[in-house]
Amino acid sequence: MVEQDGRTVSEHTVEARRSDLKRLAPNSSIEDLVRRTFDFLLEREPPQNILRRFALADVERYFPEYPTVIGA
Repeated sequence: MVEQDGRTVSEHTVEARRSDLKRLAPNSSIEDLVRRTFDFLLEREPPQNILRRFALADVERYFPEYPTVIGA
């Protein structure tokens, strides 16, 4: 994590597959799904707790409500 303009900025690698998009948010783009996933995660945990590398499919293991919430 790095301080930038008074904000903490972090870098993450997210594996997002077409099958994730089709299953979770078929009417969205991958970019939108990833953005919404970070919004979802940030509502539930502090930024420093978000894994630096993860797959969208992994989020459901930690948060079973993820598919329902993200697909709404």
